[in-house]
Amino acid sequence: MAMTYYTLGNSGLKVPQLALGTMTFGTEWGWGADKDAAREIFGAYADAGGNFFDTADAYTGGTAEAWLGEFIAERGMRDEAVIATKFTMNLSATNPNAAGNGRKNIIRALDGSLKRLGTDYVDLYILHCWDRLTPPEEVMRTLDDLVRAGKIRHIGLSDVPAWYASRAQAVAERFGYEPISALQLEYSLAERYIENEFVALGTRYGAGLMAWSPLASGLLSGKYRAGAQGRLETLRGSSNPGFQKFTERNFAIVAELEAVAGEIGRSMAQVALNWTLTQPGVASAIIGARTLAQLQDNLGALDFTIPPALRERLDAVSALEATFPYSFFGPEIQGGFTGGVTLGDKPATYHPDLALTASFAGVS
Repeated sequence: MAMTYYTLGNSGLKVPQLALGTMTFGTEWGWGADKDAAREIFGAYADAGGNFFDTADAYTGGTAEAWLGEFIAERGMRDEAVIATKFTMNLSATNPNAAGNGRKNIIRALDGSLKRLGTDYVDLYILHCWDRLTPPEEVMRTLDDLVRAGKIRHIGLSDVPAWYASRAQAVAERFGYEPISALQLEYSLAERYIENEFVALGTRYGAGLMAWSPLASGLLSGKYRAGAQGRLETLRGSSNPGFQKFTERNFAIVAELEAVAGEIGRSMAQVALNWTLTQPGVASAIIGARTLAQLQDNLGALDFTIPPALRERLDAVSALEATFPYSFFGPEIQGGFTGGVTLGDKPATYHPDLALTASFAGVS
């Protein structure tokens, strides 16, 4: 597939819709790719025109960052590459100040990431998870200082409450700090709860959504239909909520996804990725392949359009239950606010999409 680039949120940073995740780079956790396989995956993604790489200081004990930096250097593509890495977690720390989102740890974590990546700056630096303690004022001031120091270019938040992200963006606006350009959150047919608040937050306040686990840790790839082994099977007893996917609802989604994919003539993974990537507010989805074949299949996710009738079937089987207060925001209640007329936000033509496809005309 030919990569199409879009700006991330309200920033000028241009990224493709498919980002390569590196959580699978390294075998320390029991289910990743070894170095040769990781290099092959990296190379195939780069050869396809991809330049957006997602990693974190906590991934495979630092191996993911180190290998990513090495692979980028081998190809001499640091200027082309957009590196996103994250802080918060230190899985081996016994010092409470060596983890979390306080200023001391943010600076410590960034210095470590820069060393492992072999670079002097990161394109997108992301808070990995809300620590429930550090105020957004401290986080945003620290990240802005690092932008001004030239160590990071743009900032993002991952796995935070919507109110926290909203407060952080408001702090940036109030004090002239670097704003949040990305919200990295779990999003897939099996996990749609960000639609309640984060989609509106991102689109209205300038943060592009980066979907992690768009295949629900492999559940939507089809490999669990017959009980085949995979990461979810390996982690079946895990208390990590990100890996608790074996539910009656989710297997109903898998069944409908399989049927839709069969009608389109595409793989289940391609249809699931396509659905996520074409949802409102989504700037990019992170694909985390363990094999070259998985990556090559994922790269075909944007070569087709899901027919509206089939998309409606996927929407219906994965629809969220309308719980309070969201149950009050449907036509049953909102209809009392319109005075009996059809009322909209803006006409569809108010903010037309901008897509540039052209070759330089030259100067002679």
